[in-house]
Amino acid sequence: MGSHLSDAMKILESGQICLFAESYKCVLFLSCFSGQNVVTILQLVQNLMHDDEDKQAHRMQYVGEQGHMALLGHSLAAYISVLDRDRLRKLTTRILSDTTLWLCRLFRYENGSAYYHEDDREGLVKVCRLVINARYEDYATEGFTVLSVKQPVIYQSASCRPGLGQHLCSQLGLPLSSLCIVPCNTMFGSQHQMDIALLDKLIRDDVETGKLPLLLIANAGTPGAGHTDKLSRLKELCVQYNVWLHVEGVNLATLVLGQISSVVTAATKCDSMTLTPGPWLGLPAVPAVTLYRHEDPALSLAAGLTSSQPVEKLRALPLWLSLQYLGHDGIVERIRHSAHLVNTISLSLSLSLPLSLFLFLSHSSLSLPLFLSSPVVVFRFSQDTSSASSGGSVEGYFSGDREVQDSLNRWLGEQLALLVPTSGVDVVELEDEGVCVRFNPLMTAAALGTQESDVALLVEKLAEMVPVLSCTLRFRLDFREEVLQHACLSYIEDLSWPGLGAVRYESRRTDLEEGKRQQELEKINTELVKKLRELDTDLEFSTGPEFSEERNCIFIGMATEDLDVAALVDTIASTGREVEESGKLLENMTEVVRKGILEAELQLQKASEEKLMEEGVLRQIPLVSSVVNWFSPVQSSVKGRTFNLAAGSLDTTDPIYAMKAQTNKEGSSETPTATAKRLPGQKLFRRSGAGSDSFSETSSVCHLEETFREPLPAETSEHTESDLEVPHTPPFHAEETSVSDQRVPDGQGAEPDSIR
Repeated sequence: MGSHLSDAMKILESGQICLFAESYKCVLFLSCFSGQNVVTILQLVQNLMHDDEDKQAHRMQYVGEQGHMALLGHSLAAYISVLDRDRLRKLTTRILSDTTLWLCRLFRYENGSAYYHEDDREGLVKVCRLVINARYEDYATEGFTVLSVKQPVIYQSASCRPGLGQHLCSQLGLPLSSLCIVPCNTMFGSQHQMDIALLDKLIRDDVETGKLPLLLIANAGTPGAGHTDKLSRLKELCVQYNVWLHVEGVNLATLVLGQISSVVTAATKCDSMTLTPGPWLGLPAVPAVTLYRHEDPALSLAAGLTSSQPVEKLRALPLWLSLQYLGHDGIVERIRHSAHLVNTISLSLSLSLPLSLFLFLSHSSLSLPLFLSSPVVVFRFSQDTSSASSGGSVEGYFSGDREVQDSLNRWLGEQLALLVPTSGVDVVELEDEGVCVRFNPLMTAAALGTQESDVALLVEKLAEMVPVLSCTLRFRLDFREEVLQHACLSYIEDLSWPGLGAVRYESRRTDLEEGKRQQELEKINTELVKKLRELDTDLEFSTGPEFSEERNCIFIGMATEDLDVAALVDTIASTGREVEESGKLLENMTEVVRKGILEAELQLQKASEEKLMEEGVLRQIPLVSSVVNWFSPVQSSVKGRTFNLAAGSLDTTDPIYAMKAQTNKEGSSETPTATAKRLPGQKLFRRSGAGSDSFSETSSVCHLEETFREPLPAETSEHTESDLEVPHTPPFHAEETSVSDQRVPDGQGAEPDSIR
């Protein structure tokens, strides 16, 4: 069985997708009645797991040896279930008792029982049923009618995971009025810990009104920031009012370590706790475990915490195999490795980055030996405008705007997760602080294989993004002010956009209806985005998020320190005008061409009539005209016509032939001035002073020399030296330095002033 499982995993992990997937599906449907072999079925499963359109983006996550043991447990459970009833009962009892004993010793939970479940909320539901059966003696016979005499109350911290209390009431059939949300501290202590004084008052009020305090849900590591409630004080309060204390959270994993915080150690005295060893140890498809203490097995059976069916006890088999494979030292080492990663990133962030830019919400202490209060690091970029040296442009507008900084932190978390995927960082939104970046290795390190090098790379990428965030926040107001100075541009206030801002080019046409006007705006701004993307710049231009409320806009991405905001806005305005004018030209092209053709026909007809009147009738006769022309030559006065599409006018062709050479020379000098002023390698919209260190004086001189050393066209090689015009270089005068920046046509350039 283990060999077959290994072969199946190799097939599924190989990433080789059938080349005839579409035809294979048809053949499978026709031949399914005759049955398929194992390899064919596994090939079908592989084709369903992988995406044919993007084969590389959906690779299976690597499953280590301990993961193979967990997967083997599911196969063994199905195989063991076919044993005879007596042998099955003995085997399942041994597996269940061994696993429960190991978990109680690992997590320091003495005299406990265990319930294994797939949904990590199911254990809490069963515990609530146990407490209801214990507190209401007639519940087994009277049912929910006994609850109307004294309404049960379940207390939950405001920092618990969302929807947990509602799920409990739904599964237990209780009204939402039975759920009491206890606020966190507002004046003393952590803002993520339950307010014990307020909880005491709430329990007293419920007792006085005839309600029955039933159960309290506390946190040993909140889902957001990893904070732990004051469990020892809560336990005293629960003993005082006879309330069941249930604890859950990621910090419970640190109970296996030798030295832990006393705050977390108090969790061992609670009435029940829920553990999730799967993500902690990198074990796929292993159940969650709820440890509890209760002396009456009949009530546990009535609540569903125990079962008389041997097959249900086989849920613990994957965990039983994995725990034996890892051993005590292997389990402790994995938890210790995650704790070490937390210490490493906490120390690196405090030493590498300015703390004034970050708000640390939760992190471990940095003392050695290892001593953890929370194995979670949560931080948030927060610009300190009081110490900023940006001229005060951030102050008064964006500094107090939480939504802007939320968007920047969301971008920061997404970029870090994209650049360092093995780090396991994610974005979390907290009620008071807003959007933050969270590093929780206990939930991700074992599955992703996070190492210390990944943490170092994460800190390095974070240090690179801090200046980008600061500059973007500083330039947002400058960008707004520059946009408002252009009548053709409208500034779009979108605080959720993580970038410089959004702008819309407004059409100057006022003769359109609202529907056509919106179509015109969409057409112009879409084309404008394409034009801006073609520019040689580091800025990102887009039409905005897919579900954005603002339409027909241009969204500019993150900014750098050397950004020239004025040049950027001027370019957007000028390019928008060009797009609008070209659109008008294309729109009126049909009418312009039609009128031009009619005008050309009239002028040609008029020219023919004038030629007839000028030359006479004899010159129109074929044989006579040649004789008359021989005796009296005449030069035709019919002129050619050229139609200018841009101007919509009909002109003669005389200036074209007369000034052909001059036109060619002028056309060669029509290069953009912006590219002539940029230094080699310099991007658009960058201030020359900000990046002057990277361009030396020698490089600029060499660039000018290369410009004046451009080879002549191939046609000039056939001419002699006497055919080439050698320009005369006038003597240098001091007052001529002001025209050194003017462009000079090819072949007529004088020596630049910077080259002496």
